[in-house]
Amino acid sequence: MCGIICYLGKRSAVPILLDGLRRLEYRGYDSSGIAVFNNGSIDRVRAVGKIRQLEDKLDNQGWQTSGGIAHTRWATHGAPTESNAHPHADNSGRIFLIHNGIIENYQQIKDRLLDKGYHFDSETDTEVLTQLVADCYDGDLGQAVTQALRQVRGAFGIAVISRDEPGKIVVARRGSPLIIGIRDGEIFAASDVAALVSHTKKVVYLEDNDIAVLTPDQHDIFNLDDADIRRQPETVDWDVDAAEKQGFPHFMLKEIFEQPQAVQNAMRGRLIEDEGTVKLGGLQPVLKRFLNMDRLIVVSCGTSYYAGLIGRCIIEHMTEIGVDVDLASEFRYRRLNLKPGTVVLAISQSGETADTLAAVREAKRKGVLVLGMVNVVGSNIARETAAGVYNHAGPEIGVASTKAFTSQMAVLYLLCLLLGRRHRMSLAEGQQFVETFRSVPEKMERILQRADRIESLAHKYSRYSNYLFLGRQLNYPVALEGALKLKEISYRHAEGYAAGEMKHGPIALIDQDFPTICIAPRDSSYEKMISNIQEIKARKGPILGIVSEGDSRMRDLCDDVIEVPQIDDLFTPFMTVVPLQLLAYYIARENGCEIDQPRNLAKSVTVE
Repeated sequence: MCGIICYLGKRSAVPILLDGLRRLEYRGYDSSGIAVFNNGSIDRVRAVGKIRQLEDKLDNQGWQTSGGIAHTRWATHGAPTESNAHPHADNSGRIFLIHNGIIENYQQIKDRLLDKGYHFDSETDTEVLTQLVADCYDGDLGQAVTQALRQVRGAFGIAVISRDEPGKIVVARRGSPLIIGIRDGEIFAASDVAALVSHTKKVVYLEDNDIAVLTPDQHDIFNLDDADIRRQPETVDWDVDAAEKQGFPHFMLKEIFEQPQAVQNAMRGRLIEDEGTVKLGGLQPVLKRFLNMDRLIVVSCGTSYYAGLIGRCIIEHMTEIGVDVDLASEFRYRRLNLKPGTVVLAISQSGETADTLAAVREAKRKGVLVLGMVNVVGSNIARETAAGVYNHAGPEIGVASTKAFTSQMAVLYLLCLLLGRRHRMSLAEGQQFVETFRSVPEKMERILQRADRIESLAHKYSRYSNYLFLGRQLNYPVALEGALKLKEISYRHAEGYAAGEMKHGPIALIDQDFPTICIAPRDSSYEKMISNIQEIKARKGPILGIVSEGDSRMRDLCDDVIEVPQIDDLFTPFMTVVPLQLLAYYIARENGCEIDQPRNLAKSVTVE
C-alpha cells in the first residue's frame, strides 16, 4: 500500500514522477501528491482521488525541474483529504516529506512539538515526522533525518527534501520497502521496482535502518549509528513490458492468462526427471535441516494462506511430516510451542506483508528455522529468512492475486516432491509426479482457450448478490480462493466452505436466488460432491459445477458446468482455480467494477 517515487537528474522531473506514480497505482491509494525543486523553492501539488486528478492540477504549471518526490497515499491516520495527502511540509515550508508505514509513537512526539509551538494542518502521523525532521534540521538534511528517526517507533519508508539543499534527497527505511535506482547522471528511489524498470535495471535494495543521501551522481548509505554501509547494486531480471497490459483490458485478465507460463517458470531448471526429484538452490544452505524436520508451520495471509492449505494437503499426503497452516496475523499472538525439528515457512507475494513479516520475526525469536517463499527479489521476507524459494512469476500488478497464487502452489508442489522422495515416495512415483506436473501448463492453456464459455456464464450469474463455493479436500482451499476473488473485485458476498460442512449451517441459505459453485472434478470425493449437489437441487438452488471433461452425469445434475481437463487428483487445484478466477473477473466486469484496483484494497499490505 502507498507508493514512493523520487528522481534527481538532467531530465524534467514531473513526467518521470507521474509515470512512476502510475506504475504504483496497483498498490492501492486514495490520494497523491508531488513536490519538486523549482527556482530556489519547493512547489507542491496534492489531489484526492486518482492520479488523473493530480495531473489535471499540474497541467498549467509548466515546471522544468530536475528533481522531486511523489507519493500515492492509502489512508491510515486521517481520511483521504488533500490536507492529509503527501508530501507534507513543516511550518516554515522548508522541509517536505513522503512516508509509507505507521509511526507508532506519533502522539507523544506531536505533544512535544506542540509544546514547542509547532502547529499541525493534518490528522496524519506523517506530518508529525515532517515537523520532527524540521525541528532537528541545522543545515544538514541527512543528519536531521537521522536524529529524527532515532526518536521514532514504527515502520517507515520515507523520502525528504529541503528547500535549503536543492539537488539532494534523503531516503530511509524500516519495515517498508525502498529501492534506489542508478543511471549515469541520474538517481531514482521508489517503494517498488515497477516504478524504476522503465529507466534503469541497476538497483540497490535498502535494508532496515538504512539512510541514504542521494544526489544525481552518487548515493551514500549509512545507518542510525552513523556507520557507513556498502550495499552492492543488483540487476532487475524483468523488463518494463512485463508490467504493461500488452493488449489486455485489465492486468488481472493478462495475469490469469500468464499462469501457464508462471507455473512453467516456477518449475524451470528445478525438476530432475531421471531421479524423480527436484533441486532448489535457495534451500541448499539449510537443506539437511529442512529434509529432517518433523513439523512444518506455514504462515501467510489471504490468498497465500489458501495456497498454504493446499500445501498442507499434498505434503501430508506424501510424507509423515505434520503440517500446520496459520494466519500470520494471529500467529505471533499465540503461545507458541516450537520444538526443535520445527520449520516455519512464510509465504507472501510481495515479501513485505506486515503480518507475515511479524510472524517471521517471532518464529526467529523462538530459534527455529524460518524459510521464505516470495515473488519479489530483495524484499524484507527474502532478506530476513534463513533461506527460501522465489516464485519467479514476474510482476503481478492486479491487486487480486492470480498468477502469484498458482506459482505459490507450484513451489509448494516442488517442496512436496523434495520431501516426498526423502520419505516414502519411490523413484517411479517421483518420476510420475514430475511427468504429471509437467503436463499442468498445457492443461491450464486448454481452460483459458474456453474463456468465452465462462464469460457467457458470468453474464448469467452476475445478477446474484450472494454465492456459495463448495469443495472437498484439495478443492476446499480452492473454494475459499474462488469466493475471495469474487468478493475482492465484484464486491459481492461469497462464502467458501468445505462441502461436508454445508449441512452444518450454510444449507439454510439455499434458495432459488442463492447460487452454489460446486468444485466437483472426478476425484476421490466425487460421490460425496454428488450428494451435496442433490441436496442443493432439492432446495431449488442454482448450481454451477466445475467438473471434469466429458462428465455427462454432472451435466445432468448441474444447471451449468465448466469443464476442466482430467488430471491426477493431487493436481486438480491447478485445473479448478482458473475458471473461478475467470468467473470472478467477468462477473466484476459485467457489474462495472474497478477490477485492477478494487476499493479499499492494497497490493502490498505493509501495516498490521
